[in-house]
Amino acid sequence: MTGVTQQAKSSKDRILEAAVAMTGENLGAGLSVRAVAARAGVSTGSLRHHFPTQRALQEAVLTAIYDLVIPDDHVIHDTSLPARDRLIACLRLVLAPAAPGKPSREAWSTVYERFIAPEPTEELRATYLATAREGLRRVEYWLSVLVEEGALAAGDNTRRARFLNTVVGGLSVERAMPGEASVLEAETEVLGMAVDAVLASREPGE
Repeated sequence: MTGVTQQAKSSKDRILEAAVAMTGENLGAGLSVRAVAARAGVSTGSLRHHFPTQRALQEAVLTAIYDLVIPDDHVIHDTSLPARDRLIACLRLVLAPAAPGKPSREAWSTVYERFIAPEPTEELRATYLATAREGLRRVEYWLSVLVEEGALAAGDNTRRARFLNTVVGGLSVERAMPGEASVLEAETEVLGMAVDAVLASREPGE
């Protein structure tokens, strides 16, 4: 008998797997403890043991999703490539899931329907902020690796990550627009300029 059965998986793995699936089905919906526990086949007490708060569960889910969609570890740690190229490649991974044209339009339509069109309830705001935090954390991690290597001066990586995320966000919108066919060439230039600016950045007074 090959593979791992649902019963053989740990309760934590089953909970996370169920929550990831539910998030993929409806990103804008909150993760109900009862619904996630029922789908995972565990008790609500077991779920709370592993994830004491909604935020803990939500952030674990987002980390798992980012790890699946943006498998960056082998890229940022590949020291056979210059730091500049690695950071650009990691940022491209963020853009990669939604290709220019129809896929990007559909992705932004989903974002609009889930986060912009509805009234901003506390639950919706919390879901969005958790998503944004995870995206920011991922870029901060890449920058911290480069700082450890000495390829980037120590500094405010949160500020740097926000800048890079803003650039990537703008490029993702441009992918959805009926623009020129050479959008990918323009992206390369813009990402290069943004990464150069970050790699050259230092703390005030240095």
